[in-house]
Amino acid sequence: MNAWCERVGMPPQLLLAYIGVVVFMMGDGLEAAWLQNYFVNHGLSGTQAAWVFTAYGLTVALGSWGSGVLTESFGPVATMLGGTLLFLIGTAIFVPALAYEAPYWTLLATYPLRGFAYPMFAYSFLVVIAQVAPRERLGAAVGWFWFCFTGGFFVLGAQYSDLAFSVFALSPIELLATGPIFVVLGAIIAFICFRNTDYDSARAVPGQRSARRALIAGLTIGFENYKVGLGGLARVINTLATYGFMAFMPSFMQQDIGFSQSQWLQIWGMMFIANIVANLTMGLIGDRIGWRSTIMWGGGLVCMLATLGFYYLPLWTQDYDMAVAMAILLGVGLAGFVPLSALMPTLAPEQKGAALSVLNLGAGLSTFVGTAIVSLCFERVGVAGIVWIFAALYAVSIVLVHAMKLDEPADAARSAQPADAAS
Repeated sequence: MNAWCERVGMPPQLLLAYIGVVVFMMGDGLEAAWLQNYFVNHGLSGTQAAWVFTAYGLTVALGSWGSGVLTESFGPVATMLGGTLLFLIGTAIFVPALAYEAPYWTLLATYPLRGFAYPMFAYSFLVVIAQVAPRERLGAAVGWFWFCFTGGFFVLGAQYSDLAFSVFALSPIELLATGPIFVVLGAIIAFICFRNTDYDSARAVPGQRSARRALIAGLTIGFENYKVGLGGLARVINTLATYGFMAFMPSFMQQDIGFSQSQWLQIWGMMFIANIVANLTMGLIGDRIGWRSTIMWGGGLVCMLATLGFYYLPLWTQDYDMAVAMAILLGVGLAGFVPLSALMPTLAPEQKGAALSVLNLGAGLSTFVGTAIVSLCFERVGVAGIVWIFAALYAVSIVLVHAMKLDEPADAARSAQPADAAS
């Protein structure tokens, strides 16, 4: 098994933790593809539902910002345990509120509590990967991380939801109540990995700074090193459509286009089945042809075109297969940004945790910004206007990443890898 892991670019000592991420994210993300439509069908307006997701995105952003530097200060196990506990607490408050049809303001206050959970769990592990994986295989190692993250959160979560609704006839409340089972199991698997792995904890947690100083560094480095800041902005744009679509696309596809809930869940699942395969491919491609080129053209350009196609082609044709095809293309484009996780720590090799905190903050802010765009603009510009906003921002990401070229002399001095490997 170790030989296989090394061949595909996964650090073999972290195999169990990768599996733990899959299981944890499945429990955390099982409602992602259907909760917005449930809100709308149970009394919330489309804008109110979007604001609930926006508040959730804000807590995701805060958890993402703190994950990297908290890992440096307290270690991966403590940070990941904190994320697990926050999920359990948030679920214990939110699910009863939903079951008893609590008013809008209660849902707005309780659902975001769960948003702290997965960034602290998953993104803390990403810091460990950045410290343990060899630089020449870092693109593949983070590709495997996003394979596991996306496979759990978006693919297995959606497929499990479809199975639970159509085969086991679970209600949405009953389905949500099963989430903690997977979250706890995934955490246990990951913690077993860290207990039984001989990786150098000093490398995984290099900083001896206070948590306060580390958190501040996770913000200031984006201004001190402008390329790290640009990378954070590119990461915000990366998954804007993913989280923005969660705030309005389920009801649009089902109520306006006419797809059934099962068809929509399959469309959503196919997007991320394609994405998890492409996550691995893009990581390997980035290692070979250059991280920046992969991000700009495989990520920004493909996402721009696929975002428009995902809206217009189903609208014009009402064809399920066409919607699936566009979902697959968008999933591939989202994966084109995977090499950012390799490029960012390379831009700040002495502050990898802080650089990854900017990346993680960008990932969290993507949840917040994507849903905030929907909340603020939906009534003004409608579905089509929001889709064009997302497409334009993907075009902006190409410009941002183009400016993130590594300093070749400095890079050559730090690594035997040619400096243009990241260009």
